[in-house]
Amino acid sequence: MSDASIIGPDSEVLMHFTLTLEDGMVAETSRESEPLQFRMGDGALVVGLERALHGLHSGCVQTIEIEPQDAFGFPDPANVHGMSIHDFSHDMPLEPGVIINFTTPTGDETPGTVVEVDDEQVLVDFNHPLCGHAIIFQVEILAVSNDPQATDE
Repeated sequence: MSDASIIGPDSEVLMHFTLTLEDGMVAETSRESEPLQFRMGDGALVVGLERALHGLHSGCVQTIEIEPQDAFGFPDPANVHGMSIHDFSHDMPLEPGVIINFTTPTGDETPGTVVEVDDEQVLVDFNHPLCGHAIIFQVEILAVSNDPQATDE
């Protein structure tokens, strides 16, 4: 097998994946849609998955378990914020577990999970919902390109 089909730094990769939590719940999958296409090192993947993909080749099917520190990290208490209940629309369902998209001052969208609600305040957790979880990736490598011209369009 030539090095051209082995995943390394800057490889362009096309793969299907299923991300599963420790309890077997599927959190995300590409199986019902298009495969994921990315360049190694572009920041599209969590560190642990990218590290585990190095050396795989087209046709490989792998199950990769990644610990929280190499996946989405651990929850940071500084990412939990109390907000005035008056900052929310009166018809918005505010109850624990509801995920709301917020717009940051820079215009980016970020999800926040409602943790607690009282008459004056809504406690919102802006940590990634998968923080603190070990995750399991099932991957199928469909194609690998190490041609530097492959994605220069």
